Amino acid sequence: MRLKQIKLAGFKSFVDPTTVSFPGNRCAVVGPNGCGKSNIIDAVRWVMGESSARQLRGESPTDVIFNGSSTRKPTAQATIELVFDNSDGRIGNEYANFAEIAIRRQVTRDAQSNYYLNGTKCRRRDIMDLFLGTGFGPRSYSIIEQGMIGQLVEAKPEDLRMYLEEAAGISKYKERRRETETRIRHTRENLDRLDDIRDELERQLNHLKRQSRAAERYRGLMDEQRLATAELYTVQLIDQQRLLDDREKAIRDFEVELERAVAGQRAVDTEIETQRAEYAEQGNIFNGIQGRFYQLGADIARVEEAIAYNEQRVKQLELDLDAVSQRGAETERQLAMDATEIKTLSASLATLDPRLEAARATEQASAGALDLLEGQLRQSQAAWDDLAERRGANQREADVQGSRLEHVEQVLQRLRARLSQLDDEYEGSLGADVSGDIRELAGEIEAADGALREAETDVERCLNALAAARDTQGEREHALEEGRLAVQNLRHELASLHAVQQAALGRDAGSSDDWLHLSGLADAPRIGEAMTVQPGWERAVETVLGDRLQAIGVARLDEFLETLPDLDHGVVTLVEGEAADAPEEADGELAALAGYVSTSLGLGSFLQGIYAAESLAAARGHRNRLGPGESVITRDGIWLGRDWARVDRAEASADGIIQRGHELELLRARVEAVESQQAEVQQSVRAARDRVEALDQERTDLHGRIAQLGQALGQLRADHGVHQVRMEEAGARRDRVDRERAEISTQIDQESERLKEARERLVTAELQRERLTEERDAMTGRREQDVSAVAAARVQTREDRDLFHALDAERQTIDSRLMATKTARERLERQQLELGERRSKLSEGIGESRTPLPELKQNLESRLAERLAVEQQLGDARRNLETAEHQVRELEGTRGEHEGIVSGIRDRLEVIRVEREGVAVRVETLAEQLRGTGFEYAALKAELPEDAHEQSFAERLEKLSNRIHRLGPINLAAIDEYQSQSERKKYLDEQHGDLSEALDTLQNAIRRIDRETRSRFKETFDEVNAHLGQLFPKVFGGGTAYLELTGEDLLDTGVSLMARPPGKRNSSIHLLSGGEKALTAVALIFAIFQLNPSPVCLLDEVDASLDDSNVVRFADLIHDMSEDVQFIVITHNKLTMEMADHLMGVTMVEAGVSRLVSVDVEEAAAMAAV
Repeated sequence: MRLKQIKLAGFKSFVDPTTVSFPGNRCAVVGPNGCGKSNIIDAVRWVMGESSARQLRGESPTDVIFNGSSTRKPTAQATIELVFDNSDGRIGNEYANFAEIAIRRQVTRDAQSNYYLNGTKCRRRDIMDLFLGTGFGPRSYSIIEQGMIGQLVEAKPEDLRMYLEEAAGISKYKERRRETETRIRHTRENLDRLDDIRDELERQLNHLKRQSRAAERYRGLMDEQRLATAELYTVQLIDQQRLLDDREKAIRDFEVELERAVAGQRAVDTEIETQRAEYAEQGNIFNGIQGRFYQLGADIARVEEAIAYNEQRVKQLELDLDAVSQRGAETERQLAMDATEIKTLSASLATLDPRLEAARATEQASAGALDLLEGQLRQSQAAWDDLAERRGANQREADVQGSRLEHVEQVLQRLRARLSQLDDEYEGSLGADVSGDIRELAGEIEAADGALREAETDVERCLNALAAARDTQGEREHALEEGRLAVQNLRHELASLHAVQQAALGRDAGSSDDWLHLSGLADAPRIGEAMTVQPGWERAVETVLGDRLQAIGVARLDEFLETLPDLDHGVVTLVEGEAADAPEEADGELAALAGYVSTSLGLGSFLQGIYAAESLAAARGHRNRLGPGESVITRDGIWLGRDWARVDRAEASADGIIQRGHELELLRARVEAVESQQAEVQQSVRAARDRVEALDQERTDLHGRIAQLGQALGQLRADHGVHQVRMEEAGARRDRVDRERAEISTQIDQESERLKEARERLVTAELQRERLTEERDAMTGRREQDVSAVAAARVQTREDRDLFHALDAERQTIDSRLMATKTARERLERQQLELGERRSKLSEGIGESRTPLPELKQNLESRLAERLAVEQQLGDARRNLETAEHQVRELEGTRGEHEGIVSGIRDRLEVIRVEREGVAVRVETLAEQLRGTGFEYAALKAELPEDAHEQSFAERLEKLSNRIHRLGPINLAAIDEYQSQSERKKYLDEQHGDLSEALDTLQNAIRRIDRETRSRFKETFDEVNAHLGQLFPKVFGGGTAYLELTGEDLLDTGVSLMARPPGKRNSSIHLLSGGEKALTAVALIFAIFQLNPSPVCLLDEVDASLDDSNVVRFADLIHDMSEDVQFIVITHNKLTMEMADHLMGVTMVEAGVSRLVSVDVEEAAAMAAV
């Protein structure tokens, strides 16, 4: 695979449609700076999917469009197309059979970017996936732009890892891993949502199951709870009444005790006031004596302080006087020693000066002799250097001729090998004829193309039908879900209405249920269930019958009269008879109310003598004609007799029974209709699902057929293209081979002449080198004698100089010591005078401090005697004050005790009063609550045992409440709903299992991808490291380079690069020069190429920082690797240009517009040779 050509139009400076062809594997793009060479690299990166404008040297996506020049307007769009030769099938998958692959990208001014693959519009991701694992991409190691060569070496470990991943071909694994992680995340989200639904459904199922069991226990527990509540209120009321009587008696007792305590408190207050006056008088006396005592203490302290100060000052002055005397004696001794030192140093100076002058003269004579000998040595060295230069030039000439000789021999060897290769090629593959195969393949392609178009038409038809079927399925499933919710709501409504109707008909009559069960009437129909009333007369009938709508119809009443006394509680109404015909109208005006009622049971005499009036006016007009026991009632329930009237607008359990019965019938009919409709929808949903599955299977089959046809057609086209290209290339190749053979023969003759010339020059250089060697041997003896003489003179000069410097240093030391001793003697003499003055001043101070001491001591003794007398008076006054204070505290303590007693009595009295009010409120509240239960206090109190305790009744009531509470809400429709929700729960569990299995599959796929990624990355790292270790010494002529992993996990560890050129021990690659970094990057890139050679490599001025010798190595590497890799190099270096087989020049004759000039180097050389 190789890049065949690039088509540019409107891209940056290539405004006109331009085609850049790359006929060989070594192509070079040249031209001056700013002409647009690098835009070719940008074009390749852009069409490969580069989305960052900054990477393309722009700021926005539309910056790649030609923006105009001084003579041209801006273009509206930019288009780049890359054409690849894929005859070797390097690009696999469905494109493996295409001999040529074209990818195109187009962008407009409104930033709309489109991608095309072989003329078909596609996504950017399709372009990226096409080249995954090939090493060729917008940011891969195969495209190196200006400045990137240094960035590659200094890249972060994470960025450098990306190049190795691309070389290892694991970029596609990373993409699959990201997709798999996305699927895992979505699957887990679906599982979480499904778990929430299943948990909620599980709770609903448990709730429905409990409801179905709780309904039967609910009624009995409610009656027991009402009775237990009334009994508890009665017991609490008895206890609270007894507690109220106790609190009123305690209040009276505490009021009497409070009056006695207040009288005792007042007597203590009077005695306290008297004692406080006595305490204040004793306090004034004590304060006066205490003030005098404190004043005497202060005077004594001042006198003692003055005595201590004078005595301390005398001692300190005496100590200072002794110290001054000692320092004076020491100074005298030091002065004598300094005088002796001055005499000794002066004598030493007189002896040293003559020796110093003699040493100076000797040193100057030795230095003059050394200068003469060094001048002779320099002349000898100049002659020696000239000889060495001539020998070096001779050696370089010999080396150049030797290298030239070796190079020419290599060129001759390559030319002869190439000539032999061309001869073999000419005799071999260039003579084959494939025209018959091409015609046969063309017929097969036409037939396969027709079959493929037919299959694609079938797929389009199937896809349209599948989309319509899925829409239909979705609509019907939505309708099914809505119908299910409607049925569920209707069932809930029906169950609730049925429960209310049953309660209104007396089927929750409590204790009467036992009698009905014993009598076999528990399931007998009620009158309210068996009758039908003409619309509009329901209220009238319900008003007349009232709770008799709960009556039970029996065939013979006598059968149940004997057991009626066994009914302890509740109400039971029995009616005998069968349905009777409607009575005729009365008085020819009003009809009997029974005429508006039809029933399968007898109504007995319930409606006898009761007439129906349309309005109140009609009823009032008929009232005077009513007989005894007769009455009339209106539609809205106003019931009139001869001497009475009745209107019942209160809400009772029987109200609305008849109307509710109508509603129940309507609801049952609606439920049946909706369920029937649901069955039809369910059938249509199954049919829609079957239709979708059939179409989906048909689509899969058609896609498989299209894939097979496409693969076969691609293979045929590829074979046809290969044969066509081979036939065309064979003719052109024969012509090129003929020309190349002639050219190589000419080159062999030329190189042979150059080889002969190089050998002659090498012989001449060898002869001259022998003469120069003889001259060097003769000069070596004379040069060694001069060097020995200079060395001896230097030793003598250094010894004379050292002696002079030693004597000079000794004299400077003696001068310094003499000066320092004289200075110290002067300082000691000044110090001796100062010490004499200090002794005189200290003697005077001692005398002054001893004079006032006798007077101060006498004053202290008189003050001490006076303070002793005042201290005795102060003790007497303090004792009197403490006695008075003690008496006051005792009285205040007594008063505090009385206050505590009074306060305690008042607090207890207030507490009891509050308790009495609370008890009274509770008594009233309990009485009201008891009245609300419907039971009488006196009756319940008489039935309670004498030892009745509130706790037992409260516990019983709490147990009943807990039992009722544990039953929860009662829902009679729970069984059907439980079955429906169970089926849904089973379906959701199956979905949960499928999702869990899919999640395990995805996680296993992640682990497989990780294992493959680690294995491939490790293998790639080791192989690239090995190749780098081999290429680096070849590029640098020595040294070492290697890669290191920065982490332990091979999935995300970074990669660092270390390189040490020959003779260097650098600690970081950042310390290398620009050229060394460039060569290191080249070695790394080519090491990667040796492992996974990208089909195309684009290098933009990589050799800019290299010198000529390194450029030659760089060019040789490209030449060696061009057998497997197509190199497109942008360069300014002539040595790199010599490497290329095809040169393309980019010019900018018109300002801002790039144009292309292409030259085939082989053809140009052939023309030049002619």
